[in-house]
Amino acid sequence: MAMSIYEPIPFLGFSVVQIIWFVVILIAGFIIVKLLIWLLRKSLGKTKLPAILSEFLLRVTAILLYVLVFLLALTALGYDMNAIVLGLSAIIGLMLGFGLQDTITNMASGFWIALTRPFDKEHVVSLQGFTGSVKSIGIMSTTLVTPDNTVISIPNRIVWGSPMVNYTKMNIRRVDVNVGVAYGTNLDKAVKIAMELMKKHKLVLENPEPSVAITELADSSINLQLRAWAKTSDYWTVKGELTKGIYEAYGKKGIEIPFPQMDVHLKKE
Repeated sequence: MAMSIYEPIPFLGFSVVQIIWFVVILIAGFIIVKLLIWLLRKSLGKTKLPAILSEFLLRVTAILLYVLVFLLALTALGYDMNAIVLGLSAIIGLMLGFGLQDTITNMASGFWIALTRPFDKEHVVSLQGFTGSVKSIGIMSTTLVTPDNTVISIPNRIVWGSPMVNYTKMNIRRVDVNVGVAYGTNLDKAVKIAMELMKKHKLVLENPEPSVAITELADSSINLQLRAWAKTSDYWTVKGELTKGIYEAYGKKGIEIPFPQMDVHLKKE
């Protein structure tokens, strides 16, 4: 006698119809979720929300919707939704009980990072001793790409609980160039040359005004620091050109940049 498609399959407990509906709901649900995420992405793109917050919201929404689709599909197999939700609650409780609090903490930290925006996508930051541009804030970790194109993932709970240095959040930055001159140098002359160099540079801003500070009477030199303000995007260009420029300017004007040296006095007995 042929088995009806409505009868449970032996050792499985589900009928053919239930399995078909389970698959149909999964496929249709996943397609609908992808469509909803696409529409949400377009809507968020029209807002003023930063890219990193929009991306975080999209990821969280997608996960929640996929979980909902899976739960709906389980109801096609005859499971009670209330029992499923109760079971999930128990599983979450067990996860916390078995020391997976870090998972929840990472998710919560990722939410607060995306909400408070200590940095945005493509900002250059230092986190836990690593420096790179922010690629993304995921559910569990924040991803950086270093200047040598190395990808580093740092758990969100560590990012949120540690000092963060953001090099590109502000529109302008101060460029500091350190240089030492020999003892006996006319410091007024050395400062004047450095000031002229900075004021003539086309990428150095007039406001705030550049300055030169005498920072240290070191063992082998009197140390000066050129302090010039520039647009953040011009930082490394200005730093490199001022470093090269001060070396050449002091060389032309006869101001010595000394090597580290030590005077040794021998006492004859």
